[in-house]
Amino acid sequence: MVRKLDRSLEARGALTARACCALVLLLCACGAAAQTRPSNPDLLGEARTLIDAGQPAAAIEKLTHADDHSDPLVVELLGVAYYHANNPAKAIETLAPIVTRLDPASLAGREAVQVLGLAHFLAGHLAESIPYLEQTRTLVPDDIKLAYTLGMAYAQTRQPAKARESFARTFRIQPDSPGAYLLCGQMMNRLELEDLAEAELQQAIKMDPKLPDAHYILAQIAIFRSRLDEALALLRDELAINPAHAMALYRVGEVYIRQSKWDAAIAALQQSLWINPYFSGPYILLGKAYNKAGQPAAAEEMLRRAIEYDPNNKSAHYLLAQLLQQIGRPEEAKREFAIAERLQGDNKD
Repeated sequence: MVRKLDRSLEARGALTARACCALVLLLCACGAAAQTRPSNPDLLGEARTLIDAGQPAAAIEKLTHADDHSDPLVVELLGVAYYHANNPAKAIETLAPIVTRLDPASLAGREAVQVLGLAHFLAGHLAESIPYLEQTRTLVPDDIKLAYTLGMAYAQTRQPAKARESFARTFRIQPDSPGAYLLCGQMMNRLELEDLAEAELQQAIKMDPKLPDAHYILAQIAIFRSRLDEALALLRDELAINPAHAMALYRVGEVYIRQSKWDAAIAALQQSLWINPYFSGPYILLGKAYNKAGQPAAAEEMLRRAIEYDPNNKSAHYLLAQLLQQIGRPEEAKREFAIAERLQGDNKD
């Protein structure tokens, strides 16, 4: 579905090598307990330098050839290297057996907990990630990337109150505010947890009936569930708050098209373009509406404008090809069909 979240990409932003180093420096400043003396400090130092330089594979090679694999500090850094090498499963396999052997107050112990939480999150083990992420949060309570990652884990394990608190921390707002409910609802909607999203958004509106975007997101959910009359009413409520909401007008046009109300759709979509003329979506829908209304020249113009703003839009090329075929221009239609087919192939790669 179009609203699928690329969790791996977003979670990767939660801990870069630089952020990891920053955490280590923070813990040093706070007087963290000294860790067990490593059996081979030069090896660990070289491996750490490689990880921080974005060369985790080289660090893995160096650590796997270490003489003493019983040293938990060597194993801990190996797990960290696997994490930075985008191998969360191997990081978990490496760190889980030795995390209890590390002093929980040491830098290595805290880093192992942090990386285990993020690795479990990346691997899709959301429930397992939460205890580790919660422990790390106590160390860096103001880290917005960590708060966001933990919020996503709470959301996907259907814990809205905890998710709301984490998202509020991420965006520096009060967790019991209308804005916190709005943010949580938006995130839940992105995760396709529509039932939880609706509850959060309805509470936001109850607390502040004129909160921007709350009605709009509820309307998106209603459209997704084909509750078109409800969606239209919600969009009108949003536009009463913000008449310049171009996306709300675009969605109004979409609803009217699904209801085969071509003239009403054209009016709403034109209004959307007067506010934001650089988004291809309204042009594509206008192409459909004008064609259905018996205005092929206007339909062609709108579809070509859509392609001008978004040359790789498969739908725009395909609809234009259909229109050209319909009005007796087969050679041009053939070219547009070929472009659409190529773009479809690119999307599958």
